[in-house]
Amino acid sequence: MPPRDDAAPAMPGAPALTVAAVAARLGVAPATLRTWDRRYGLGPSERLAGSHRRYGAEDVARLVVMRRLTLDGVAPSEAARVARATPASELDGVEGSLAAVVHLDPRTDIDGRHTGPVTVTAVVDAALGMDPGRCRRILAAGLSDGAEQWWTELVSPARAAIAARTVLARPGDDAAALLEAAALAVLRKRPGAAPELAERPQDMVLLAPAGDGTGRLALHALAAALVERGAGARVVTGPVDARHLVELCTMVRPAALVVLSDRARADLALVTDVHAALEDLEIFVGTVDDAAARSLPLHRMVQRARSFAGLLHEVTAVTGVITPGLAPLDR
Repeated sequence: MPPRDDAAPAMPGAPALTVAAVAARLGVAPATLRTWDRRYGLGPSERLAGSHRRYGAEDVARLVVMRRLTLDGVAPSEAARVARATPASELDGVEGSLAAVVHLDPRTDIDGRHTGPVTVTAVVDAALGMDPGRCRRILAAGLSDGAEQWWTELVSPARAAIAARTVLARPGDDAAALLEAAALAVLRKRPGAAPELAERPQDMVLLAPAGDGTGRLALHALAAALVERGAGARVVTGPVDARHLVELCTMVRPAALVVLSDRARADLALVTDVHAALEDLEIFVGTVDDAAARSLPLHRMVQRARSFAGLLHEVTAVTGVITPGLAPLDR
């Protein structure tokens, strides 16, 4: 990561802001700014006597560049590279961004994009309010932090919160379905699609739901996270049974097959059948059901993970690819 010139003169006439102030106005969590500082070097450069470091005008201008690029779908690592590499002289045109950010209403959309807080509560409120547009905008803003964090810290908790609520819904109103549709739409529009099957079959990963048909949204999020790390990924949709999976894997010859269920009682019978037919295929099973997991084949080519992060870590290790600039998985 190239060093920043923290000694560069600050843009005059603008106040220095705290992490919390900048985060609130940019519509990201303070933890996101700290991550951008630690991972990409886009942190505060001013230090006032007796206080923590503060963001100056140039710091915020670079963050505005970073934020706008990520909202446009640019990968965070690439957006950070552009933000860091932009000469200070070219940031003069962004100098007004600090004043604009300071006076920004947290829920105002810029160019149709969400700039307010990206929180589980915001997602749940949008879904329960039957506001698909707002739900999509919040989810799109959250995806700038990467698909893993997006799923584990935003989408999955929001789904759980909605599932725990008893609601008297009008015909056609379904908050859970709205959230799922919004999440899929956001993933679908995210740039950086997986390579074609014929391009790199050696690191292509197929992802399929277990026999109970659950976990489909999590599979799409996992596929997006794998693509971010440079792997190819395809989600198997439609009827899924052992015969279909064996045929697909024989045709595609993927690096690995992922089978996932998000039910407390999972149906993992197809894993045994696929392994019997393709013993050399790496199979990763995502399930929280310990009883069902005990029925899996005891073989080095069949591995079980209990969490999304664990599953992502294991599959990434097998494909052997990870995008530079991403921190190691630790959850």
